[in-house]
Amino acid sequence: MRTFGGFKYDNQFFYGEVSGDDVHVLAKPYWTDIQRTGDVRKLASLHVDLPVAPSKLIAVGLNYADHIAEMKRTPLGTPLIWFKAPSSLLPRDGNIEIAFPEHQTDFETELAIVVGRRAKNVSPAQAPDFVFGYTIGLDISDRDLQKSEKQFGRCKSFDTYTPIGPFVYADVDVSDLPLELRQNGVVRQQARTSQMIYSVAAIVSFASQSLTLIPGDVILTGTPSGVGPIRAGDELEARIDNWPPLRHRVTNGR
Repeated sequence: MRTFGGFKYDNQFFYGEVSGDDVHVLAKPYWTDIQRTGDVRKLASLHVDLPVAPSKLIAVGLNYADHIAEMKRTPLGTPLIWFKAPSSLLPRDGNIEIAFPEHQTDFETELAIVVGRRAKNVSPAQAPDFVFGYTIGLDISDRDLQKSEKQFGRCKSFDTYTPIGPFVYADVDVSDLPLELRQNGVVRQQARTSQMIYSVAAIVSFASQSLTLIPGDVILTGTPSGVGPIRAGDELEARIDNWPPLRHRVTNGR
C-alpha cells in the first residue's frame, strides 16, 4: 500500500508520498505522475491539507441496503449519482460549519474513490484499471433542503460539507474493509465495504457511461445505516480499516 497526500510547509502547498515518518515531495499531483523531487520533509513538521483537487466530485446514494431501509426508500436498480461542489471539500481537522443550524444536518461516512486515468464508457472489468486509490469521505447533508427541494446538489454542497482524507491509498484492496463513524466517541455507523450494493468497479463503470472521468476526480460510494444529526460542539471521527482517522469538530456557520 502506498500513501499520498497534500501538505503545507510555511504556507507552501505540495503533494507528497508518505513513507514512515517522511514525506517525499512530488513534482506534480500524484494522480498524474509520481515524480519525486528529491526533497524529503518530516511528516510531523507539515500541515496535512486536502489530498485531492478534483474537477468533479460525484456522490452515490442508496448503496447499502440498511441505509435504504432507514431512509424509507426503495432500490432503483442502478446507482444513484449526483454532483457535490468541489468547494465543499474540507481537510482533516477543519471545522464543519453548519449553514443552517435550525435545519437537520446529518453526517454520512463513506469510502471515496480517486480516479487515476481518463475514463469513458469503461466496463466493470476494466474499471479497476482507472482507479488511482481511495480515501475516507463524509457527505454532510441538510435534510430540510433535501426534502423541500427534492434534489441533492445544494443541500450537500455548502462549504465544509465534504470532509476528506487525511491521505489517499493506492495498491489497496477495499472489497471488504470495516467502516466506522463515531460522534463524540460513540459509534453511530459501522459496516463493511463488502455490504455495498454496487462495487467500486460497478460505480466507476456506471459513472463513465454518462460522463468522462478525469484523473483526480473523486467519487463517494455511499453510506451505511446509522446516519444522524450533527450540532455545534460535536466531534466526528471517521475510520476505514487501520487508516489514520478523519477527525472534525462541528460549529455553526457565520
